[in-house]
Amino acid sequence: MNSKILSLLEFNKIMDLLAEQAGSVLTKERIAALEPMINKHMVQDALTETTEAVSVIVYKGNIPIGEMGDISGLLGMARRGRCLSMRELLHIKRSLQIAREAKNFLETDMPDGLKLLPEIASLLVAFPQLEQDIDRSILSEDEMSDSASKTLKDIRRDIRNKNEMIKSRLQKMVSTNSAKTHLQDAIVTMRNGRYVIPVKKEYASLYPGMVHDQSATGATLFVEPQAVVNMNNELRQLALDEQAEITRILELFSSRVAEHCTEIENNQKLLLELDFINAKGKLSVMMDARCPNLNEDGVMDIVSGRHPLIPMDKVVPTNIQLGKDWTTLLITGPNTGGKTVTLKTIGLLCLMAQSGLHIPADESTEIPLLEEVFADIGDEQSIEQSLSTFSSHMKNIVSIFEAAGENSLVLLDELGSGTDPAEGAALGIAELERLREQGALVVATTHYTELKKYALSTEGVENASMEFNVETLSPTYKLRVGLPGKSNAFEISRKLGLDETIIGRATELLSDNQLSFEEAVTRVEEDKIKTEAALAEAKLAKSDADASKAAAEYELIKAKREADKILEDARIKARQMIRDAHETIDEISDDLRDIANRKNSTFNEGHVAGGVADSRRRLREAEGKFENTKAKAPVTMQTGKTPEPEMLQVGTRIKYLKIDQNGEVETLPDSRGNLTIKVGSLKTKANIKDLILIESEDAGNKERTRKKYGELSFGKTKTIKTEINLIGKNLDEATDLMTKYIDDAFLAGLKSIHVIHGRGEGILRDGLRQAMKKNKHVKSFKSAPYNDGGDGCTIVELIERK
Repeated sequence: MNSKILSLLEFNKIMDLLAEQAGSVLTKERIAALEPMINKHMVQDALTETTEAVSVIVYKGNIPIGEMGDISGLLGMARRGRCLSMRELLHIKRSLQIAREAKNFLETDMPDGLKLLPEIASLLVAFPQLEQDIDRSILSEDEMSDSASKTLKDIRRDIRNKNEMIKSRLQKMVSTNSAKTHLQDAIVTMRNGRYVIPVKKEYASLYPGMVHDQSATGATLFVEPQAVVNMNNELRQLALDEQAEITRILELFSSRVAEHCTEIENNQKLLLELDFINAKGKLSVMMDARCPNLNEDGVMDIVSGRHPLIPMDKVVPTNIQLGKDWTTLLITGPNTGGKTVTLKTIGLLCLMAQSGLHIPADESTEIPLLEEVFADIGDEQSIEQSLSTFSSHMKNIVSIFEAAGENSLVLLDELGSGTDPAEGAALGIAELERLREQGALVVATTHYTELKKYALSTEGVENASMEFNVETLSPTYKLRVGLPGKSNAFEISRKLGLDETIIGRATELLSDNQLSFEEAVTRVEEDKIKTEAALAEAKLAKSDADASKAAAEYELIKAKREADKILEDARIKARQMIRDAHETIDEISDDLRDIANRKNSTFNEGHVAGGVADSRRRLREAEGKFENTKAKAPVTMQTGKTPEPEMLQVGTRIKYLKIDQNGEVETLPDSRGNLTIKVGSLKTKANIKDLILIESEDAGNKERTRKKYGELSFGKTKTIKTEINLIGKNLDEATDLMTKYIDDAFLAGLKSIHVIHGRGEGILRDGLRQAMKKNKHVKSFKSAPYNDGGDGCTIVELIERK
C-alpha cells in the first residue's frame, strides 16, 4: 500500500508502539518494514499468532526473549574455521540461553487450544551442554576461567608459584643493608613483562644482569639481576603456554559452534519470529484490543471501535457499518467534532487488522480484506508547487480515481471544500457517484446540505453525523448513523449572546427549502432520540426477561434432578433395608437351629427359652428399625440467584450471564463487586451482578453420596445404620469417623457392620484396616462379596457386648 497513505493515517506511530514492545534490534528493524498484507491466509495466520501470544501472556506472562544481537556473521566465521573470541562466544552463549529458556517456557504449562506457538517451540533446538561449558569457561569478554581446562589450571598455578619465587628472591636482594645505598628504592617492579630492581647508575656494576630501562634523568637503571633471569625466562614461557592453551580452548569452542551452525542459525530466526509475535501480543494487551473477523465480502462492521493513539480514558468508542446496506457513508457535523478522527479510526483499524494486529474494538467486529486504502485528509496546500487547498485535494482525488476499485476503501475529508459551495457540492456528488461505479467503499465528511440531501435520496448512500451538545457548546464525539447533521450556527450564536434580531434576519435570508430541510432534520433527530430511548428500554426489559427465564429453567432442571435423586435414594435405602432384613433372618435362623440342637441335647431348658426370647427381641428391633426409617430431603444450595460477596469463595461454581457460560471464581470480589472468573481456560474480569450461583457437580455428588449413606441415628443404645460411607474423606478424617461409628455400633449391640471406603489405590482401605486391628471392639474383618461392594467395602465383625 502507498507509504504516503500509511503515514497520513498514522500507521507509522502504531509501528513505533509495536517496536517498543520488541526485545531485539533485529525485530525492531522487521517491524519498521511491516506493511498490511492482502492475502487472507497470511493475514489470518498473523492474527492467530497475535491471539495465541495474548493467551500465553494472560496465562503465564511474556515469552522470555530479551535483547539478542545478530550472530549470523559469527556463525559464518565459525563455519569457515575462524577462531571466535571470548566476546563472540559470549554472544553465541546468550543466543543459546534464550533459545533454551523460550523452548522450556513454551513447552511447559501452556493454555489449551494453541497451535502455532507450540509448533515453533518444537523446532527450537537446545544445546545445554555447549551453553553450560561456555558459561563455565568464559568469565567475561577478556577473561577465561581457570576451570576451562585442567592444563590451564595447572599453568596458572605454576605462574603464581613462579611469580612468588621471583619476588621472594628479589625481595631478599633489596632488603640487605648494602641495598639501601646501592638502590634508588627498596622495591621490586616490572619492565617489559620482567621483574627488575631500581639500581643507582654508579652501582650498576655490583648487580650483574640485564638492563631493561632507565629513569628520565638516567640516574637510575632498571636491572634484571642475573640470579632471576632464568626464572623470568621460565615465567615468560609459562605466559606463552597460558595463551596457547586459551587459544586451544577457543578453537575447541569454535569448532563445536561450527558443528551446530545450521541449528543455531535456525534458532535465531525462530527467536526473532517469537519476539515479533510476543510484541504483537503485548501491544494487544496494552490496548485492550481484540481479534477482528475477516471477510472477503466487502462488509465492514466496527463495534465500539477506538482510535488506538487516543488514551482509553478519553477516547469515545464508535460503531460504523459499511458494505452491507450501503457502500458510501457521508458524515456531517461541526468542526473539531471528531469527523476527521473517525475517518482515521476507520482506516487505521483496517490497516492494523491486515498487518496481523488486534484492534481496539469489540471481538464481534468485521473487517473487509482490502487491496488498497486511499485517503485525502487535511490541508496539503503547497506554496512551492503553487497548489491551493482545492488544487491539492483535486490532485489527490484524480490519483484515487485512477487506482480505486473493488476491495478498496476511500476516505475523503471535507468533500468539495475549498471552492464555491454550489460548485463544490455538485463536484462532490459527481465524485461519490464515480467511486460508487468503481465499486469502492467510501467514507466522506462534508458540511454541504446538498450532499446530505443526496445521501437521503440515493440508495446505497447513508448519512451519519457527529453529535453536538448545544447546551454546553461542545461536541460529544459520538457518531449517529442514519441521521444527517444539522447546522447549529443559529443555536450556538444565540447561546453566545448574539442579538436575536440578527439571528432573526439571518433566518429570513435562508431559502424556504433550506429552512424546511433544517426543520425536518431537527424533527427526525428528536424522533430518533425517542426511538433509541424506547429501544434501549425494550432491550433492558428483554434482558431481564431472558435472565428470569434462564433462572426459571435452571430451577426446573434442578427440581427434576432433586426429585430423581430422592427416588434413587429411596431405592437404595429400600435395597439396604432388604439386605439388612435378609441378614437378620439368616442370623435368627442360625440361632433357632442352634436352639433346636440344644433342645435335643442335655442343655438346660432355661438357656433354650432365653435363646428364643432373644431371637424374638431381635425381630422386634429389626421391625422397628424398618418402620422408623425415613428418607431425608436433600439439602440444596441457593442457586440461580445473584450471590452476595460473602457467599463466594475461590472455586465457587457460577454462571456468567453475559456469555451464558459456566465457570468458577478465581479471586474474591472487591468493594465494587469486581472479580476475576475462569471460564474454561480463559480468565476474565466480571462483576458480581452478572453472575448467578450454580451447583457444583462434584460437590453435589459428594454431598448426595454422603446423605445416601448417612446415619439414621436413634441414639447410641438403639438401632443405628449398619454401614458407614467414608469415600472422599482423607485418612485421618475417615479414621476418626470410623472409630466413633464402631463405638456407637458396639453400644447399640450390632454384631456386623459395613465400612465403605471405595477401591481407588487402596490407601484409604489399608489405613482403615490398620485402625480396625487396633480397635478393641473389632473381632475380625474381611472384604465384602463381589455383589456387595467387593474390595470397595470391608465387613467388620464386632465382639459381643457383655
